[in-house]
Amino acid sequence: MKPFLVIQLRPEEATADSEFAKILHYGQLTQDAVVRLRAEQKGLPEIHLDQYAGVIVGGSPFDISTPADQKTAIQREIEAGFQALFDDIVAMDFPFLGCCSGSGLLGHYLGASISRKYAEPVSSVEIVLTEEGKNDPLLKAMPESFKVLTGHKEACDSLPESAVLLASNAQCPVQMFRVGKNVYATQFHPEGDPEGFAVRIQVYRNHGYFPEETAAQLIDAVTREYTPQAHAILARFVECYGKQDNSQHVNSQYVNSKDNG
Repeated sequence: MKPFLVIQLRPEEATADSEFAKILHYGQLTQDAVVRLRAEQKGLPEIHLDQYAGVIVGGSPFDISTPADQKTAIQREIEAGFQALFDDIVAMDFPFLGCCSGSGLLGHYLGASISRKYAEPVSSVEIVLTEEGKNDPLLKAMPESFKVLTGHKEACDSLPESAVLLASNAQCPVQMFRVGKNVYATQFHPEGDPEGFAVRIQVYRNHGYFPEETAAQLIDAVTREYTPQAHAILARFVECYGKQDNSQHVNSQYVNSKDNG
């Protein structure tokens, strides 16, 4: 089986390592079944998609809606790299799961406006599946509504024109969408759990996600949350694409996706 490419965007070792461990755990992946790429260190290198079963992208403290002149050089490199990578992924309908920041990057690529209009505090929220969501392979036979862990300062203002809405709620209408048959995005964290969120709350307590003085209260609140359906989305993605031959998505010549920023 080909490995999955896990692209991370978190500059802090504690949050990056915790997120990676949770992706492995809930995706039921072993270390030798993944290739880990820390894009926040050097941007996106040349990526040959034919070497991977699929691509998983985690969260980040970087905001797409930040004015361009206020973004760091590495953030601009990451965004340019993803523009090129999505050229390949979307055109080939290559298996992709973007979580939180991964959703914003994909939505931005597809032309959606990204802003703070539908920000959600660090919390557990209930999402509701659409009719399309109820029949999607990653969501089929799940409850019509279920809890997920979330926390983001920005989101898609509306569904990208070429996408299918899979899950929504009143606080953030675009919670999960699909492009083509194999390209997915979740605004929530399918890898999220109380332990992992406690790490993020401590590290990001002064990043504007919540008032710093509420950190202990938030950690206490998330310790009581259980989000098995969200975890199942990650496991289903791995199960669905880990056993497939994705050569059908890739031309006979290898694919180059290179940061050109």
